[in-house]
Amino acid sequence: MKLRTTLALVAAAIPLAAAQAQTLKIGLSAEPTSADPHYHKMTQNDAFSAHVYSSLVGRSADMKLVPQLATSWKTLDDLTWEFKLRDDVKFSNGKPFTSEDVLFTICRTLNNETNVSQSYMDMTKRITDVQTPDAHTVIIKTADPFPLMPAELARSLPIVWNGIVEHGKLTYEPKKGCGVTGAWPTVADFNNGKDAIGTGPYMLKSYVKGTGIELVRNENYWGEKPYWKEVKFVPVPSAGPRLTGLLSGDFDMIENPAARDLPRLKDNPKFGFVATPSTRLVFFQPDVGRNPSPFVKSADGKNPLQDLRVRRAISMAIDRKTINARIMDGMATPAFQYMPDGMFGALPKAPEIKFDPEGAKKLLAEAGYPNGFELTLSSTNDRYVNDGQIAQAVAQYLARVGIKTNVDAMTASIYFPKRAKREFSFSIGGWPAETGEASALFQLWVASLDSPASLGTSNYGGFSNADFDKVYKQAIVTVDPSKREKLLQESTQIALDNVPLIPLHFESSIWAFRKGISYEGRRDQYTLATSVKPDAK
Repeated sequence: MKLRTTLALVAAAIPLAAAQAQTLKIGLSAEPTSADPHYHKMTQNDAFSAHVYSSLVGRSADMKLVPQLATSWKTLDDLTWEFKLRDDVKFSNGKPFTSEDVLFTICRTLNNETNVSQSYMDMTKRITDVQTPDAHTVIIKTADPFPLMPAELARSLPIVWNGIVEHGKLTYEPKKGCGVTGAWPTVADFNNGKDAIGTGPYMLKSYVKGTGIELVRNENYWGEKPYWKEVKFVPVPSAGPRLTGLLSGDFDMIENPAARDLPRLKDNPKFGFVATPSTRLVFFQPDVGRNPSPFVKSADGKNPLQDLRVRRAISMAIDRKTINARIMDGMATPAFQYMPDGMFGALPKAPEIKFDPEGAKKLLAEAGYPNGFELTLSSTNDRYVNDGQIAQAVAQYLARVGIKTNVDAMTASIYFPKRAKREFSFSIGGWPAETGEASALFQLWVASLDSPASLGTSNYGGFSNADFDKVYKQAIVTVDPSKREKLLQESTQIALDNVPLIPLHFESSIWAFRKGISYEGRRDQYTLATSVKPDAK
């Protein structure tokens, strides 16, 4: 019988130098929406999780796979992966980490009724069997070949302690899946700290939505002990106040200062910054699956977004280069496909989507909308870099070609649950290529919801294309890298031709910090306290 263990802070810390006892204060541009590591797949949530939890596989700052709780992994056959686990790991409550915790975590993602849009089931629902032959071996079987298993584990399976089931016992049977006698932990159990028990470098001290997160160093951590004893994350959605907090000494580091403010930092010897290109695509998702759509008004009463010519016209009406220059201050790369050039599965030379308002008007007329129509653009105003300004700019570009566009901008905490319920008609989105190739975005955002190729629920626009599904389904089960790359490139071309998403740009991430510390910028856009280092004396 396993009883719930409450989070306890280590009473006696190992003596450290005075400098190491400092508290690190970081100003966030967007706050995590929960302390539950399986609640909602978002960058700020996963970055938080990386402090309190470890995964079987990790990623370096440049997106390379590295061992974490698993020391090695290999395929036993096309459907079977074997993972060997570290034998020196303890959870923050002192309990040893074993293969049973991996099994429990997989089961918890499949039984988490409090998550948002089944975020962490994308990978685990492909699993048909989990075997734990000993305490430090896990064997995972899938219904189809799954070449990206290690990459998916790195991005979507933070490991939690299997003892957090209230008076419960875990069972797992092939084909029947997971079962438990007792109560699965809920999001509230993690937010209040009771079940926030992981093997990461820090422990959760407090999580107060809208106010901040406090962490304390985990002295049981299996890896290199973090430099900072305590860490405080404070959400400050507006770039101006965030920078003011850094300049005044309220913060040691901040995320995403406005690019226009970088000269102020560059000319001040008391501060520094690092800018790192990311893989995050910022895009717009049109509702093509419903007729009518809730926030589209047209003279004929139909949903114009279902017409390919209209979607192409919208894409042509947006001046990506001007948005990059004037709003992003050059700290982005205009996107003409769904992956950065050179990444696995991207087109070698994607044609530029040229700014052509006159061409856009002609396409709208051909589609039967010479006088345009009315549209509401739904957006966050505190999630992506300059997202509120971007939404306003795009609305103006669309208005110029006859599409009367209203902007409804809101905080991420309100926006994402609404989007998950498909309450929008034309919405902003952002997605990083966490697996290092095009497959993750396609499976979540493009593959038909009723297709075996669709593993997620982010296709809020209801896009469906049989040709895309056929090619992409073949790609995700192809183990040979060269063959899979060609199939993904073909999938990319079909998607670009049919415009399920309208790509805008790839963000660059910026971190600014006070003198005396430095930060290694990450392509995954994670802000990690463990990567904040004191300058060498």
